[in-house]
Amino acid sequence: MAADFTAHSPLTLPVLPLDDEVVLPGMVVPLDLSDNEVRAAVEAAQAAARPSGNKPKVLLVPRVDGTYAATGVLGTVEQVGRLSDGDPGALIRGVGRVRIGAGTTGPGAALWVEGAVVEETVPDPLPGAVTELVKEYKALATDWLKRRGAWQVVDRVQQIEGISQLADNSGYSPFLTTPQKIELLETTDPVARLKLATEQLRDHLAEQEVAESIAKDVQEGVDKQQREFLLRRQLDAVRKELRELNGQEGEDESDDYRARVEAADLPEKVREAALKEVEKLERASDQSPEGSWIRTWLDTVLELPWNERTEDAYDIQGAKATLDAEHAGLQDVKERITEYLAVRKRRAERGLGVVGGRRGGAVLALVGPPGVGKTSLGESVAHAMGRKFVRVALGGVRDEAEIRGHRRTYVGALPGRVVRAIKEAGSMNPVVLLDEIDKVGSDFRGDPAAALLEVLDPAQNHTFRDHYLEVELDLSDVVFLATANVLEAIPEALLDRMELVRLDGYTEDEKIVIARDHLVPRQLDRAGLEPGEVTLDDSALRKLAGEYTREAGVRNLERSIARLLRKVAAQHELGDRELPFTVTDGELRGLIGRPHHVPESAQDPAERRTAVPGVATGLAVTGAGGDVLFVEASLADPETGAAGLTLTGQLGDVMKESAQIALSFLRSHGAELELPVADLKDRGVHIHFPAGAVPKDGPSAGITMTTALASLLSGRQVRTDVAMTGEVSLTGRVLPIGGVKQKLLAAHRAGITTVVIPKRNEADLDDVPAEILDKLEVHPVTDVRQVLELALSPAEVPVTAAA
Repeated sequence: MAADFTAHSPLTLPVLPLDDEVVLPGMVVPLDLSDNEVRAAVEAAQAAARPSGNKPKVLLVPRVDGTYAATGVLGTVEQVGRLSDGDPGALIRGVGRVRIGAGTTGPGAALWVEGAVVEETVPDPLPGAVTELVKEYKALATDWLKRRGAWQVVDRVQQIEGISQLADNSGYSPFLTTPQKIELLETTDPVARLKLATEQLRDHLAEQEVAESIAKDVQEGVDKQQREFLLRRQLDAVRKELRELNGQEGEDESDDYRARVEAADLPEKVREAALKEVEKLERASDQSPEGSWIRTWLDTVLELPWNERTEDAYDIQGAKATLDAEHAGLQDVKERITEYLAVRKRRAERGLGVVGGRRGGAVLALVGPPGVGKTSLGESVAHAMGRKFVRVALGGVRDEAEIRGHRRTYVGALPGRVVRAIKEAGSMNPVVLLDEIDKVGSDFRGDPAAALLEVLDPAQNHTFRDHYLEVELDLSDVVFLATANVLEAIPEALLDRMELVRLDGYTEDEKIVIARDHLVPRQLDRAGLEPGEVTLDDSALRKLAGEYTREAGVRNLERSIARLLRKVAAQHELGDRELPFTVTDGELRGLIGRPHHVPESAQDPAERRTAVPGVATGLAVTGAGGDVLFVEASLADPETGAAGLTLTGQLGDVMKESAQIALSFLRSHGAELELPVADLKDRGVHIHFPAGAVPKDGPSAGITMTTALASLLSGRQVRTDVAMTGEVSLTGRVLPIGGVKQKLLAAHRAGITTVVIPKRNEADLDDVPAEILDKLEVHPVTDVRQVLELALSPAEVPVTAAA
């Protein structure tokens, strides 16, 4: 195959500069003659070619940023005329590469230079590698042209035989940059130029594939959104038609959960979770059971008062007056609520309402016997604080899900009682009463008390997570009031999270005030009586509280009042009683029968329990408050052969050990106390606690058992007006016990006037109401010998110990 160009003598040609454009040999391009330099070059070429009659020749040289390339292209002016837009133009064909030499002179205003045509040599025949390169280039060019839809150009490219012309054909490629085209122009070896053109085309196709893939993904996403939008509109139209057919035209607004979620004032994380569920609901069919679960969950979330709070009433004096008006006594819990409101007020004034994501809630445990007003106190606290009130009954709850809620996978799943309480209250800062928290049980379904640990922990409950909701709920602004009767029944970890407030019961005077101001008006209304028709004077109320009832609270007192008023109302309807009527203490027996609890001091001396030696009066604390406890002791006949100690009355291990200690102390100190302890060697000792059906335990009856045994051995009676409580040691020391306030209240109710307590419990007397201390003679003691001196009556006549 011959060379494309043979050697020529140097050429002198006018320069036609191409700004940021490149023309390769074989290309035919139109040029605008409006440009002065282009027009000058064409006119100069025409002037030089006119004498010979040949086609005008120009030198096409790329110019980038004012710099000319070292190689140009010899171009022939094929035609001069008008371009498609009407401007003057010329059609120029690239013929061959020219190495640019020095500048020279010539006709016209154009720049003339000397140049030499570049010789190109192509091997003949073509090596196999070059043949494969030609096939690859043609295949790549065909692929690119087909993608652009240029089918008419494909045949022309396939017909090109010369590798130089094939490589220069890349000059038409619009994706090549000016530097890339200049590189092709300056590469004189045809094989190297074809390799370069192939690499450039291959790289472009790879980039185009990536771009097309990205564009396809984007288009698919857009198409999917458009299709989803269209399908949703169609689905809405179908649902609307179905609702109209079923006569449910007004339900579309309530079913538009997405609009409701976006319009609701929800925390950000709750909103995100709700929108995810809405998307699931929109994808689910109407027949899917998951749809009803999601609707129930969304309804629950939308009904919760996420950002609604009531304003606290910071009138401290008014709150205190409200508590005093609605409840008599209970000063400890009233002071605690007043302190809480005062601190809340100061924190609000200083802008410390929320510290570390936590608000200033409170967790109080109200522990006391039944009927002292623990439950009703919760409502009074809410009233005093200006908050909503809701009660959660925990008695008998055994399922942990009752507190934390059920997982939504279960049929009929519901949120826990705490979430339901917040929903019922309608605010995030209510007063929640956890009633009977000591009655919570546990079984195979979990331990509700363990679930309450997070609810009642101020360090954790600002991020409480219910199993049903599975979103965080802030409980740090809630005031929790837990009520309990038995402190020991509350798990220690749970008790540690609550502030303990003890309600030990009411004095007799407080009961009279409560009955006069609260119980009597309420029962008059329930009995259908007007306030002035029946009146109970204080003497009747005092006798009802002291002899017809004996309790720490006022429930039985209210029942007695209700029974009394019902009797009066019935007698009036039967014509046996005229109204108005005043009930005095003397008329109680005729209306409601005899008293049930007559104080020992009011009984005949011969009928009192302590009328014989061996019986002593003790004090104890039960689930119903303080109570009086009698201890009876006897010695067995020596002829029976029974020896040792017998204990009856359902006693616990601690109480049995206290009896052993009392007996051991008397045996070892009998001579000192002038007691005939020799009788204890051969005769059995029996100690009994009446009310045998009631379990009893604890060490506080130690000095009572010691006194009963000493009374039995000495034959001296125990004073009727004396009651005692205290633990005894082997050396006779009297050790401290608990429940002093409740025990002294019980002693006062039973008509006791003298009480013996351990010396180390003397500080507990500060908790006892002053009116009770004024009526009791309290003796703090350190040794059991002091107890015996105070409790035993003087021995006027020697008495043989009772068998």
